[in-house]
Amino acid sequence: MRDVLTQIVRWWEAGEKFGLATVVNTFRSAPRPPGASMAVLGEEAVGSVSGGCVEGAVYELARAVAASGEPVLQRYGVSDDDAFSVGLTCGGIIDILVEPVSRDTYPQLGEIAASIASGEPVAVATVISGPGEIGARRVIWPDRGSGSLGPRRLDDAVDDDARGMLAQGSTGVRRYGPQGERRLDDLQVFVHSFAPPPRMLVFGAIDFAAAVARIGKFLGYHVVVCDARPVFATRKRFPEADEVVVMWPHDYLTSVQVDERTVIAVLTHDPKFDVPLLEVALRTPAGYVGAMGSRRTHEDRLARLREAGLTEAELSRLRSPIGLDLGARTPEETAVAIAAELIQLRWGGSGRPLRETTGRIHGEP
Repeated sequence: MRDVLTQIVRWWEAGEKFGLATVVNTFRSAPRPPGASMAVLGEEAVGSVSGGCVEGAVYELARAVAASGEPVLQRYGVSDDDAFSVGLTCGGIIDILVEPVSRDTYPQLGEIAASIASGEPVAVATVISGPGEIGARRVIWPDRGSGSLGPRRLDDAVDDDARGMLAQGSTGVRRYGPQGERRLDDLQVFVHSFAPPPRMLVFGAIDFAAAVARIGKFLGYHVVVCDARPVFATRKRFPEADEVVVMWPHDYLTSVQVDERTVIAVLTHDPKFDVPLLEVALRTPAGYVGAMGSRRTHEDRLARLREAGLTEAELSRLRSPIGLDLGARTPEETAVAIAAELIQLRWGGSGRPLRETTGRIHGEP
């Protein structure tokens, strides 16, 4: 929903009633992930649920749902008789929830939009199948909730799961019994997490850092560039970064919160900066710690880190030389190589050309 939020809030504030289609589950090579949305008001449509494959069919369904006021869970895929007629020829299957949206049916939308805009974590849980009321919705923040999915025990169970998913920035389907029993799977609830964007911490205010900051923003990270040298760490040199910090890198890293979604890219390749920084970085829960430098620089860096007391298990987390082997030379090419490694780690890809692989193209995280 994030990708269509600006437009649907305008419609909602204007008192319009429209259809909102959201991908809630995918199987095999589905073109778009859970959470992708398309909104339809009259003959106007924004967003996408399939990259073009089933947009026409979903458009018509969304118009019908807006008129009827009844939510619908629709599956599209090669197992359906009309799969090819609607265009889903990629071999995947997608479940799409289509809901009627208005001020009456979705009273929390304004508050959800405000939370997303301010960076406050919020999750939307919706019953999509089972014995409950299809389309029943509950909005969950870290410290409160609004709306109900049915029984109190179900709300409590979903609240716990949604807050855990918010912490990891994950979106997906959870299954429960009618009363929230975790050992059952009669009832399916789609939990759409809107967590603040993950952070990319780029250390070293060099030309490579500018390229990494640009591609980090493109991938949806909140990008921070940090360097101890004020002449280099300037907003003018890094206009794409969300923050530019003048501070010794290891001091800055100890002053901020790091979680499993955080990316740390050490581009200084200067021992007086990167060794104390990596001492801190490799002992954080960061999901990615990479360092630039030649293989000789890498070996020297490992020796210094061992002398500083880091264990082999801690050192094994270091991705250095940073990035995938793409033959990159320029700052922009190097940034692409780093981004490729981040994507590979997130989804478990092999890094090989797709024409040389078999099986599913879109893997699970």
